[in-house]
Amino acid sequence: RYSPQKYIPLSWDFLFAMYFVYIIYPAIWDKYYIGSCANLDVRIQQHNSGKNISTRHGVPWVLKYTEVCEVRSNAMKREVEIKKKKSRKYIEWLISTIG
Repeated sequence: RYSPQKYIPLSWDFLFAMYFVYIIYPAIWDKYYIGSCANLDVRIQQHNSGKNISTRHGVPWVLKYTEVCEVRSNAMKREVEIKKKKSRKYIEWLISTIG
């Protein structure tokens, strides 16, 4: 016999969830950082507050590029795709396409 499942109310937020692929840049390093996240504002604050070990020495970080994805897996795949190019020219081309 199976016991009845618990009712867990769902939030409607999942219908409007957006994920971001982003590129940030610190003038002090002259290098780009590519990442993905669900809340872009919070993530940039984390980078600029030194909470991320790999970016704590580049403060202040400036947001240069974003892409919006509806599904987290798509954002993560796109992040990997950009990183695999290992091309500064490609990253700068992406940035230039947003005007």
